[in-house]
Amino acid sequence: MPRTLHAEPVVRDRAHLNESPLWDDRHRMLRWVDILAGRVHGWDPATGERTLFEAGLPVGAVALREAGGLVLAVADGFALFDGERTTRIADLDSEGGELRMNDAVCDPEGRLLAGTMAYSHEPGRGTLHRLDADHTVHTALASVTISNGLDWSADGETAYYADSPTREVRAYRYREGRLLDPRPFVTTEGGVPDGLAVDAEGGVWVAVAFAGTVCRYLPDGTLDTVVRVPATVTTSCAFGGPDLDTLYITTATENLTPAQLAEQPLAGGIFACEPGVRGRAANRYRG
Repeated sequence: MPRTLHAEPVVRDRAHLNESPLWDDRHRMLRWVDILAGRVHGWDPATGERTLFEAGLPVGAVALREAGGLVLAVADGFALFDGERTTRIADLDSEGGELRMNDAVCDPEGRLLAGTMAYSHEPGRGTLHRLDADHTVHTALASVTISNGLDWSADGETAYYADSPTREVRAYRYREGRLLDPRPFVTTEGGVPDGLAVDAEGGVWVAVAFAGTVCRYLPDGTLDTVVRVPATVTTSCAFGGPDLDTLYITTATENLTPAQLAEQPLAGGIFACEPGVRGRAANRYRG
């Protein structure tokens, strides 16, 4: 029987589409994005200090940069942010603005993997792109619909990845920045898999959107823990805090009806719990 935990609100803003939580260990700050609003948020849990950067266009995700600052997966490409200004480093064919970035994370070798999706959710229109350190862009996985959570096993040889409409997280053999030989890992119940994170023990934490949960699965796929969140659209999760022992969870209000919004006053906020296991430091982009 899996154990049950309950997450508590830590940031009560009502955002539209919070995603891409990320612990910045250098600044001891949680970062995340509100995708369609083009906002990159920061919050220091110790002091309550907040930061906000307006990108001026949708931002699917943010990742840390080894040289300092951030790398952004924006609507139609990639950019660097040094704390004051953005510098565009790569462009994508967004097919007349019909596609946007949805999620991104750095691999153990310091490359950024970022997936696109169609605003219309049309099947197979998206691509999982790989941004190398030299700012060139390559295809890591083609023909995806809603590119979402991605993280790696401790040895870097297995990538866990979710194309949300499939309701399945798949495990891939990861070689030279490509996802190969997929096999089923878990199928989520009550909702669709969104963002995910692998902890220090190899457990895979998956935000199950529309179920109001984050589920931990053991490496063999066994359901180990269910975190219940008082907001049904759970979008992603990440470990943070000085000891990486706090699980932070982003949520959204997208697709909620007026009645559901009234029933979920905390929807669109950030939640946290202490699950008793630690996470791993985020990989940094080396470009």
